[in-house]
Amino acid sequence: QVQLVESGGGLVQPGDSLTLSCAASRNSLEYYDVGWFRQAPGKEREGVTCTSINDGRTYTDDSVKGRFTMSRDNAKNTVYLRMNSLKPEDTAVYYCAAAVLGALATPCEEDEYENWGQGTQVTVSS
Repeated sequence: QVQLVESGGGLVQPGDSLTLSCAASRNSLEYYDVGWFRQAPGKEREGVTCTSINDGRTYTDDSVKGRFTMSRDNAKNTVYLRMNSLKPEDTAVYYCAAAVLGALATPCEEDEYENWGQGTQVTVSS
């Protein structure tokens, strides 16, 4: 098991950028595939961007393509979500999640992630 803690959320204006962090403890993220999800008010949680390292598969939601990028720093045991050109419709609670490396059948399929953070709120408003 790995414990995940998100941070970096906040209130920003449309067009701004923000970087979320997902810090891991109790285990190394090198042994996990990580994904970012979000849940907007009144909506179901959805996958934002997820990767499967062993086979290189990546899923990125069409609504964030070209604007959001996931990266990881294994030395810091942290995964990041860089969000550019933020829009009001990006307002949501953002979660990171981890699945054991190689176990993912489908990146961003929620049921396949065993470890979840508590979420961080991102609000995009003028």
